[in-house]
Amino acid sequence: MEPLRVPNSLQKAAELKQRTKEFAIRVVKLYRSLPHTPDAQTLGKQVLRSGTSVAANYRAVCRARSKAEFVSRLGVVLEEADETVFWLELLIETGVLSADRTNDLLKEANELLAVFGASLRTSKQGFQTQ
Repeated sequence: MEPLRVPNSLQKAAELKQRTKEFAIRVVKLYRSLPHTPDAQTLGKQVLRSGTSVAANYRAVCRARSKAEFVSRLGVVLEEADETVFWLELLIETGVLSADRTNDLLKEANELLAVFGASLRTSKQGFQTQ
């Protein structure tokens, strides 16, 4: 018997769900490692909120009931990913964290931002032609 084949788009969605969840876990671990200074904790809470929100909101994208809802929720994911990049850059540029320590997470945030940006553009194009 041949194994069940999941359509490519469903497989990609599942992989992206897992990727965003792993990203959220990394953000939580980063937050836990921050110094307990007021500035570090304030910036850390912002990156914690936006970074975990990427994964939570992407799950909502996967449950969208219409194309319009899909596009709308994907826009929220894109905003949260962009905000996460901003807070990570701020943690680095203010000296709270070193670039060496944060580069991998910042790289992943930028990659997710690019993926969601491209997905949103493609989704909007498909939505407009219908």
